[in-house]
Amino acid sequence: MRGKLNLANLAGWITLAIGCVSLIGATIYNHQILAFIGLGLTFWGIILAYIRSEEYVKESFMNAACLSSLEALNQLMDKLGCTEKAIYLPPKYMKEPENSIAFIPKDKLSTLPKPEQMQREDIDLFIENPEGLLITPPGNDLTKLFEKTLETSFTRVDFQYLQLNLPKIFTEELEIAQHIEIDSENNKIHVKIENSPYTHLAKEIARLSKVYESLGCPLSSAIACAMAKATGKPVKIEKQEIKEAAKTMVIEYSLLEEDAKN
Repeated sequence: MRGKLNLANLAGWITLAIGCVSLIGATIYNHQILAFIGLGLTFWGIILAYIRSEEYVKESFMNAACLSSLEALNQLMDKLGCTEKAIYLPPKYMKEPENSIAFIPKDKLSTLPKPEQMQREDIDLFIENPEGLLITPPGNDLTKLFEKTLETSFTRVDFQYLQLNLPKIFTEELEIAQHIEIDSENNKIHVKIENSPYTHLAKEIARLSKVYESLGCPLSSAIACAMAKATGKPVKIEKQEIKEAAKTMVIEYSLLEEDAKN
């Protein structure tokens, strides 16, 4: 156990160092994508660096670390006038399919970008035709943690695998919640997370309206990333309801057809 914890701590400090370097580089070169990468690495580096046996990072500490990075993203989205719901793109859009990316269209009736457009070397934070914003979603690293725990990539599984194994991750491995239901009907997916201590954090993030209404909170975002990988379809978070007193979250997702309007 001690060996595993030491490795986790070491990985945390390395991740934290890379995140700090990325943030410094983003500041020097005014590179927004590098800034997002740096924020994500810094957040998870802090979490890993302070892991202790049979202990969890205090909720207040996690909340502060998570909220600070999301507040920066919320300010950027507000400055850029991002109001539409994000669309989580499937792996075929990425040069590195293990990563997740979300497209926030400028207009409600915008079409999706084409996969070949997304895989160009010169792809940037902003794209044209269709006009919109490309963002690494807040649940990207959490999805990778799910995959690492299950020792697989969601690009190699299907939706039924998620239905079977995500509840185990949430309730047994990571203890994010005591119960989770994942139901699908046509292209709608309903997720209910019960008795989760992270509903308080989700409620705090809901105050960051640009991030929350478009990309969701880290938990709902992570599930969207997983669904896009497993189904091979674009995913949108349609509705989110938080019942803080009952520690319950209800999330509705939709799977989109790629030739359809958003």
